Amino acid sequence: MLLLVAATEPEIARARSLLDSGGIDFLVTGIGPVEAALSLTRALAQMTVPYRGVVNVGVGGAFAGSGPGLLDLCLARREVLGDLGICLDGRIDDFSPSLAVPRSFPLENRLLADAEAVLAGAGVPFRTGTFVTVGCVSGTRLRGDMLRDRHQAICENMEGAALARVCQAFGVDFLEIRAISNLVEDRDPAAWRLREAAEAACRAAAGLLPALRGN
Repeated sequence: MLLLVAATEPEIARARSLLDSGGIDFLVTGIGPVEAALSLTRALAQMTVPYRGVVNVGVGGAFAGSGPGLLDLCLARREVLGDLGICLDGRIDDFSPSLAVPRSFPLENRLLADAEAVLAGAGVPFRTGTFVTVGCVSGTRLRGDMLRDRHQAICENMEGAALARVCQAFGVDFLEIRAISNLVEDRDPAAWRLREAAEAACRAAAGLLPALRGN
């Protein structure tokens, strides 16, 4: 059994229509790390049959110069809580060691390895790398470049690290699949491709999940 998770209904709707429900549950968490953590914690605490894994599908913003372009498919190898710390002009510093909490989550697990094998076997191009989870979307190229360089990351989102943290606590594998809807630059909504990116991510998930749930 797999749980397919998205922040919003438009990010998961196409996957619902493409997948039969056998062996797959669906969850819309709400936007942001708090809603994501709350919703997934509730779902995992109430599960009657253990999930093989949690798969997060959605859109993301690519950091300039990091590799991915619009509508590219990306899989997370690591998730980071990007703006947890001390916010200063042009940078974010860590808390002192005495206040340290988990903020980086490696995602090199069986679910990721299987997904990479399935996509490669089907000839579907994809990128992998570090994703950064933020509490507020980066509205300037300067902030995006700072997060990219600080974490050697390829894209940002608002839920992934929170979901990864919950899965870690429950001992469940986590896979994050995102398609790039925009570049992290000085804010320009006219250039965004949210609908197309959500469609691309859902199609990738719909192609993957039947194979993943049986492995």
